Amino acid sequence: MLKKIHHVGIVVPDLEKAMSFWRDLLGLALVKSAVVLDQGVKAALLKAGESEIELLEPLVPENGVGKFLARRGGGLHHVCFQTEDVAGELSRARAKGIQLIDQQPRPGLAGMICFLHPKATHGVLVEYAQPLQE
Repeated sequence: MLKKIHHVGIVVPDLEKAMSFWRDLLGLALVKSAVVLDQGVKAALLKAGESEIELLEPLVPENGVGKFLARRGGGLHHVCFQTEDVAGELSRARAKGIQLIDQQPRPGLAGMICFLHPKATHGVLVEYAQPLQE
């Protein structure tokens, strides 16, 4: 079951400059940041009430985030829903015929994640995340 909006992802050309707005000016607390090599991004999660903002800076121009930045100059990239069972949600989506990007969950900054294809979701990139227990 989808529990809540975990975060919204925002593509930025420069993570540090973006942090100066979201963290320093708005006062959102940094939850975690990392270089996610298999996704080709530098990323940061910032707490916004019960949800989070994920800032994504592409490390390479040819991945999805890099192409998004080149086409759109940054901005709102995806919406992520939190679940306690990302594999189950992915299976249910597959059974309903929803076009998927990921065929199985994979590690990401928000935990175990997977993406649904925007062609199936009326143009919105949708992510499911199962946060890791800390």
